[in-house]
Amino acid sequence: MSQEEELRQQLYEQFKNRAMIYYLIFDELRNELGAEKAEELMSRAIYRRGRQKAPKYAVFAPADLEGVQRAFLGGLADGGRAFEPELLQSGPDALDIKFHRCPLKEAWLEAGLDGDDVATLCRIAARIDNGQFESAGFTFWADTWQPGGDGCCCLHLRPGPGA
Repeated sequence: MSQEEELRQQLYEQFKNRAMIYYLIFDELRNELGAEKAEELMSRAIYRRGRQKAPKYAVFAPADLEGVQRAFLGGLADGGRAFEPELLQSGPDALDIKFHRCPLKEAWLEAGLDGDDVATLCRIAARIDNGQFESAGFTFWADTWQPGGDGCCCLHLRPGPGA
């Protein structure tokens, strides 16, 4: 195995590790506090992590969607192969990115989690993007994976307030 292949394997193992940590924390919180409270707490924490990452994108706010697109897609793991992004819309007023893969979702499905749990974990994990793009100054929302759905998340960025 080449060094590049070994590093790629290690990268994907780390995604699986992160995915299972998310699930185990969620499951423990759900058992103690109920599913709604567990989702709320994890979502808030992951949103906070996104806020910590916001400065990378704030330099493009409130309206340079081309710049944020380059910065975001250029930073995806494994040269983008981990998520297989597709630009559905890319212009000065709208940026829509469909992910055809997600190593977190794939790990949860591989572990045998049911579709509802995977959908919940996808909502929770996507909060990092809300945190980073909203805090950077953009308008943002995500359509996260649902059972029976194609691919994974679809991210929507628009110029932020004051654009």
